[in-house]
Amino acid sequence: MVDSLPISAIICTHNRDQYLGAAIDSLLAQDTPSYEVIVIDNASSDRTKEVTEARLPHPQLQYIYEPQVGLSVARNTGARVAQGEILAYLDDDAVATPGWLSSLLEAFQANEKLAIAGGKVTLLWPPGVTSPPPWLSDGLAGNLGAYDLGPEITPITNPIYTPRGLNYAIRRSFLEQIGGFDPKLGRVGKNLLSNEELQMTELALEQGWQVAYLPAALVAHNVTPDRLQRTWFMRRGWWQGVSEAYREQLAGRAGLVQFSRGGERIVRGLYKSLKYFRDPAIRFDNLVYAYGQIGYLKTAVAGLLFPNSFKS
Repeated sequence: MVDSLPISAIICTHNRDQYLGAAIDSLLAQDTPSYEVIVIDNASSDRTKEVTEARLPHPQLQYIYEPQVGLSVARNTGARVAQGEILAYLDDDAVATPGWLSSLLEAFQANEKLAIAGGKVTLLWPPGVTSPPPWLSDGLAGNLGAYDLGPEITPITNPIYTPRGLNYAIRRSFLEQIGGFDPKLGRVGKNLLSNEELQMTELALEQGWQVAYLPAALVAHNVTPDRLQRTWFMRRGWWQGVSEAYREQLAGRAGLVQFSRGGERIVRGLYKSLKYFRDPAIRFDNLVYAYGQIGYLKTAVAGLLFPNSFKS
């Protein structure tokens, strides 16, 4: 290995040995000549280590164990041990196309102001499932990782369109500038806390950096069977609301105004759920949205009662 590399591919994994091997194999088959692959085992209790060790004779692969559970913690560990200036994160249940890293690297090398980039994400349905259920809207499919802003490279100027974390690259100098991924956001074990990528995009844009969607940086994301249950989406909606409240608290935008925001969103979601009652996808989408605002309001209350608990 050389002292530095242009790009590092990082998989942060927690108990996903069923899919991990395919994710690693897709990274070892990349068409760019100079890169490394790092697997961060985030306190897994399954066969994660064995799956990785079976491939460790490959000179570009290394395995790191991180005992503190948390996606942001694992991502920071990966950044710390990586040699690349560009850090490309792939989910442990995703499969990258052979040109994934080269597409990302080309974009970053062509634009020194590019801080964050990510590509298109398609979905891989579980065995026996040939199409999404009728109650799954395009919007809720985004919760499964689907991400497609079209066939052209697109600058991201609105954080809500930020690249998906499962297909996500960030410039090391920017990451170090902001102090790394915030461990207060991002999944920890089985909770579905999120919004860390959205926060990163906000910080990048505020500081004069750029963010982009790169359609050629394509990956496919496995949809696990449990994620085709309505209960999973309700839980995901709850945690989305919690995550949004956390993010506002961390950014100093919390307070009593959160109650008017959350209340208005609950009313809006329930109204649209009833308005489009005959459309199962739109109806369920808005029901999940309304339910998520209960999590938002609960977190807002906690923020008022314990105002220092979310500060860095």
